Amino acid sequence: MPPPPPPSVAGKAACFLSFAAARDRCFSRRFLAAGLRPLAVHLPDAADPVTTVHMWVPASPPRNPLVLLHGFGASATWQWYPYLRPLIAAGFDPIVPDLVFFGNSCSRLPDRSDMFQAWSIKAALDSIGVTRFGLVGVSYGGFVGYRMAAIYPDAVERVALVCTGVCLEEKDLADGLFPVASVDEAAALLVPRRPDEVRRLVRLTFVRPPPIMPSCFLWDYIKVMGSDHIQEKTELLHALISGRELSTLPKIKQKTLILWGEQDKVFPVELAHRLKRHLDGNARLAVIYNAGHAVNLEKPNDVCKSIIDFFHEPPAEVSNEEMV
Repeated sequence: MPPPPPPSVAGKAACFLSFAAARDRCFSRRFLAAGLRPLAVHLPDAADPVTTVHMWVPASPPRNPLVLLHGFGASATWQWYPYLRPLIAAGFDPIVPDLVFFGNSCSRLPDRSDMFQAWSIKAALDSIGVTRFGLVGVSYGGFVGYRMAAIYPDAVERVALVCTGVCLEEKDLADGLFPVASVDEAAALLVPRRPDEVRRLVRLTFVRPPPIMPSCFLWDYIKVMGSDHIQEKTELLHALISGRELSTLPKIKQKTLILWGEQDKVFPVELAHRLKRHLDGNARLAVIYNAGHAVNLEKPNDVCKSIIDFFHEPPAEVSNEEMV
């Protein structure tokens, strides 16, 4: 748990209604207004809910389901709210889960692997009758989405990966490819516990970060959105990175769109080219200028248009040409 704010900060925080909580409610209202409803799926069954997956699902049975997997940070609503109406207008039925240990999803099981995350999301989708779907994953969500595509090839039709460093190797940290040199440093970066750590993360992930980030607002964000499951999230990163080698990464067979921010400092664009090579011509790479790791939030219109165009293409027209 993060340490409590000093008295001066606590006093300032008490002077305003929680901005993070109000923003969270606003995002939930956007999901409701778009025709989605919240659903808690208990796995393996409601009598003994060892794992609970929270999802936003269409009110009617989806005809063209598109699963959206978020990255590290707040719950799924914070990362996907700009995409709902454009995707729905384009004919898609978004399904937006909280990954396990994010938002309202949790588990009593000890497994922290991306394979466990993939199984949890797939089981939740099966429970609502969604057996075939397109998939979009951002950063960590892309690791989970990639694993789903590998182990459920008959279910995942096509994949879009946004700033997903799935081809990273643990040795890349020591080699200086990333802004951190160890898994522990990566966990400290991606699971911030203090305002200065939040500022560092924002400045690394955005090309144009907010010029002013008051500590009282950052403490509020940490308390409301970032204080749950800190240990579990740290363990997720250790399970994801420790001992990782490209030689053990399976090659998915689905047509794949790789989207990347040109100035990504968390997962440098070298990893995008590495992934494209790994997939042997079965992937298309689109690099978006003036965007960093948070390209999905910095350039939502560009990212959303790329996703819509990719999933609308007939199979014969999907190519591996590189776009910028």
